[in-house]
Amino acid sequence: MMITTMLCSCTGAQRNTGSVAEEAAESYQKVTFDTDSAMNFLLMQTAAGPRVPGSGAHAATARFLTDKLASYHPDTLLVQNPQITVPGTDKSVTISNIFARWGAEKPAHILLLAHWDTRPFADNDPDAANHSIPFDGANDGASGVAVLLEVARNLAQRLPDNIGVDLLLTDLEDSGISNDDDSWCLGSQYFADNLPYQPGQFPRYAILLDMVGGKNALFHREAFSDRLAHDVVDHVWAAAAQSGFGDKFVNMYGNPINDDHIPLNRTGIPTIDIIENNNSATGSFNPTWHTMDDNYDNIDPKSINAVGQTILNLIYNE
Repeated sequence: MMITTMLCSCTGAQRNTGSVAEEAAESYQKVTFDTDSAMNFLLMQTAAGPRVPGSGAHAATARFLTDKLASYHPDTLLVQNPQITVPGTDKSVTISNIFARWGAEKPAHILLLAHWDTRPFADNDPDAANHSIPFDGANDGASGVAVLLEVARNLAQRLPDNIGVDLLLTDLEDSGISNDDDSWCLGSQYFADNLPYQPGQFPRYAILLDMVGGKNALFHREAFSDRLAHDVVDHVWAAAAQSGFGDKFVNMYGNPINDDHIPLNRTGIPTIDIIENNNSATGSFNPTWHTMDDNYDNIDPKSINAVGQTILNLIYNE
């Protein structure tokens, strides 16, 4: 993903929506998110090495993720395997968008997604010698996937009463070229062009999790999300406040990010991005972004817990 300038005039503006906590329901079912389990899912991904499309670690991780989701007995498990040319190269790789559904028979459902690939090189590392070296992608990729795997583990034990839940792990998100918006998010672009939904069966809304494990991460209202799916942002931030994470889910505008939610919004599915996008030190992403420091040691379990607990509370209270 990359930060863009299209909506920068919104950055830092306070939303005058009142207390999001007051908008939440008085009766709120709490479901425990197992942070240790999610951290283990994160470690399993990084232990494979950088998940660069076309690499052995990428192929092994695709099998791991598919098998893990299958073990949670979804109603549907679909893997899209198109061949796509890596931006800036003539190399064609087979990617894996991994899609699963629970409670498919329910009339209403939501979609949760995260990308699982890693960038081929640490081009933001302070040491130029590392700019051609791949990195672990613990935060940038593995963190959101870890949360969704723990959500899937919960879905296997008990479905929400009122909605079905779809999970999507997208591929080839992070091989884009600077100043070329269309070169990013190629897996989600393919998914958007080949939706596995019948007419009239689109999700009510979708939530993207990206870079949700940074140390002391704060999640501002990503600007495209707030413009394109304003009510969904309100809904999720209210759930965060009701879950006790109003200090982590900041009710202020953040930066506009070119990420996997953009192609889905173009299909008509209101989709938001939970992402650390206004870090106090950088003004944008976490300092480990696209560096060799994006590793397991720099993951904050408290950030993982805040996002995971919010998502679980949200889906079990719809």
